[in-house]
Amino acid sequence: MRSKKAILNVGSNLVLQIVVIIYGFIVPKIIISSYGSGVNGLVSSITQFLAYIALLDSGFTAVIKSQLYKPIARKDNRTITQILKASDKFFKRIAYIFIVYIMILSVVYPLLINKDYDFTFTFILVIILSTSSLAEYYFGMVYKIFLQADQKSYVISCIQIITYILSIIFVIILAKYRVSVIVLKLVTSVFFILRPILQNIYVKRKYNLRFENVVGDYKIKNKWDGFAQHIASVIHGSTDITVLTIFKGLMEVSIYSVYALVTSGIRKIIQSFTSGIDSSFGDMIAKEEIDKLNNGFKVYELLYNTISIVMYSLTLILIIPFISIYTKGIEDCNYVIPLFGYLLVLSEYIWAIRQPYNELVKAAGHFKETKKGAWVECIVNVIVSILLVIKYGIIGVAIGTIVSMGIRAIDLVNHANKYILRRSNRISIKNFIIVIIDTLIIVFISKYITILEYNGYFNWIINSLIFAISSIVVVGLTDYLLYKEQILKLFDILRRVFRRKNDK
Repeated sequence: MRSKKAILNVGSNLVLQIVVIIYGFIVPKIIISSYGSGVNGLVSSITQFLAYIALLDSGFTAVIKSQLYKPIARKDNRTITQILKASDKFFKRIAYIFIVYIMILSVVYPLLINKDYDFTFTFILVIILSTSSLAEYYFGMVYKIFLQADQKSYVISCIQIITYILSIIFVIILAKYRVSVIVLKLVTSVFFILRPILQNIYVKRKYNLRFENVVGDYKIKNKWDGFAQHIASVIHGSTDITVLTIFKGLMEVSIYSVYALVTSGIRKIIQSFTSGIDSSFGDMIAKEEIDKLNNGFKVYELLYNTISIVMYSLTLILIIPFISIYTKGIEDCNYVIPLFGYLLVLSEYIWAIRQPYNELVKAAGHFKETKKGAWVECIVNVIVSILLVIKYGIIGVAIGTIVSMGIRAIDLVNHANKYILRRSNRISIKNFIIVIIDTLIIVFISKYITILEYNGYFNWIINSLIFAISSIVVVGLTDYLLYKEQILKLFDILRRVFRRKNDK
């Protein structure tokens, strides 16, 4: 049952991330082409400043999920409703604070960039872009967390897929009629507001969870450790665009955001293979099934690393040709900066390789034990980025991200191996060496099998397909030679899952 839910969660999330990527490329391209790079940078910058409100959720999301696993496994509805009621109160408080933050930001932010855009225009844009996040905290966050902990992330994915598709359709229609960017963002925000409302309705109808019958206040454990770690994570994730906004300007932000379209798209695809996995690991940890956890993690890590090698090797090879084609005809800004592209992909690659260990740490609820590493990552990123941005600009912030992510990766891998999996770090080191070797081989081969010039999307796609086939062959051979046992186990899991499905 766990395997079936995990596959369903991963599959639905993969479809979602493909839709998100399509949305992510269509909307910014329309904004850049119709309104200019400055407006695109403005939207990206405001979105990043709004993301700081996530500081207030205090890491609560991961903490709540880790504490829901055990009562869900035991079908203890009393404890589940106690946890959810306490969480609902907390998130509603965040919503009220968020309203105050929006009011302040909507006044202060236009003054920060008043030389570029009209105060009223920027004020309204801040309000519109904030509405979906406000609705999430007020109406649906607690139900979203519950569905994730219950290994039903596929419900969330389906709702989001529908809203993204509707948004894409309306953006294309509105852009055709050259409406203002204010109207365009207002329409997409309406669809995003529907998400938490639909999640709320689904859980209330599907489960008999009534908050009004709950007696007493549930005390969430580890919330302050989750708080410290979450603040560090939010600051780390927001550093690049914030530093560029303050020290360089909206054009640099626009360049960064265009490259981030590619890397965040790849990240979303990679993340789709972790959707629901943490809840499966959390269930094993709650039941103290350590052997099953180790065996399951070996299979999962192999699958995850295989996908990461293929995806990020291709991204290293193809990102600059893609950016050249994507920004062709845009003359207000030079988007083709190869060194920055390679550095940004490298930082994301480091994130990807450490991600299975991060999911394991969260599933185990080890927030206190790993919060120091989160803060080291955050502080290093901020300091290095600020020191380097003045002289090296956008490349400086990329270097800061690489250094900080590398430090955090070492911390997460060591902790997960020592305290959760209880295995030697040599296993992980061996896996990482293989990842590096496979990546270098794929990049080297690509230099000799490029058959078409990158003068359009069609040629880019043809080259991409050739590179994809060669990378799959390289990684496939490596996996067969070095990880045959895990491959057989993976096929066995898939066979059993689909056999049950066919039997029904």
